[in-house]
Amino acid sequence: MSDEAPAHPKSRGAARRAQRRGPTMEDVAEIAGVSRGTVSRVLNGANHVSSASLEAVREAMRQTGYVVNESARSLVTRRSGAVAFVLSEPPDRLFEDPVLGGLMRTCTALLGAQGRGLMLMLAGNADERERVLHFARGGHVDGVLLVSMHDGDPLAAALHETGVPVVICGRVPAAGPLMPYVAADDRGGARLMTQYLLDRGARRLATVAGPPDTPGGAERLAGFRDVLGEAVPDGAIARAESYSIEAGRAAMDRLLHGYPDLDAVFVASDLLAVGALQALHAAGRSVPGDVLVGGFDDSAIASATMPPLTTIRQPLAQVAAELVEVLVQLIAGRHPSSRVLPTTLVRRESA
Repeated sequence: MSDEAPAHPKSRGAARRAQRRGPTMEDVAEIAGVSRGTVSRVLNGANHVSSASLEAVREAMRQTGYVVNESARSLVTRRSGAVAFVLSEPPDRLFEDPVLGGLMRTCTALLGAQGRGLMLMLAGNADERERVLHFARGGHVDGVLLVSMHDGDPLAAALHETGVPVVICGRVPAAGPLMPYVAADDRGGARLMTQYLLDRGARRLATVAGPPDTPGGAERLAGFRDVLGEAVPDGAIARAESYSIEAGRAAMDRLLHGYPDLDAVFVASDLLAVGALQALHAAGRSVPGDVLVGGFDDSAIASATMPPLTTIRQPLAQVAAELVEVLVQLIAGRHPSSRVLPTTLVRRESA
């Protein structure tokens, strides 16, 4: 389909009227010398619009200060322009965990560049989950980024039933609904760290595993077992109750009690590793002299520990970018596949 060739910039009267009462799409069309339909096509993606007309419309919008009325547009497109970032955790996790905070900041920036807003919603209990479902059913959000999901959480299946596009951060449990996800290679990263600690001379290797009902908790422990196989001794695995410094310290204390001659520990997150380092220091164990310590995430805290933490880097910025890309494709009616991103070893002084 073709459109009119743009006329020379004209109608100073139209520009003055627009300044007095606020610019309209008709003002933009008159100044650009094109039809209202051409302006509409430019505002909705510039489909079938010549480059000359596109430039004329943009210049007319600049002259008049015209801004798209998103409320009016939403009545036509039935889209809100908002995406929900749903966190199935207590609110303090967002501010304590550098991974979650970094993920949300990056997603906010990427969506903002597309003219979309990000709405943080908590879903740590039944009332909060129902609030999220209410927003989804009511069309208040165009899609959902579901973060930090736990096994047995009914929210993913309930969101799936609403028909709203959903992308999950982390692998989807086998028993859950078939939904696209974006994840770092947790299992491969855990294998990499476990083998690295063995290559560094560890002979009595233990692990602080994440909560077993989270994708990272299950996958990273599986990677540890992949390398050691049947060689995992009794008492060499301590499961943290949450991804927190306190939980890491408590789990490390249990390891020191149940497996006191350990000489290396793979800790399932950097935040847990901070607590593990505290427990080792309190017990008089030097790192890396007495015990090698490896973490997971390569969050900002990893280089600030004492000593700086050898860890597995998950590509957080890329995870966020892929989450946003998959969700935007779903909103557009396409069917993107799930994505697993590679992890890498970062050597520092703890191992």
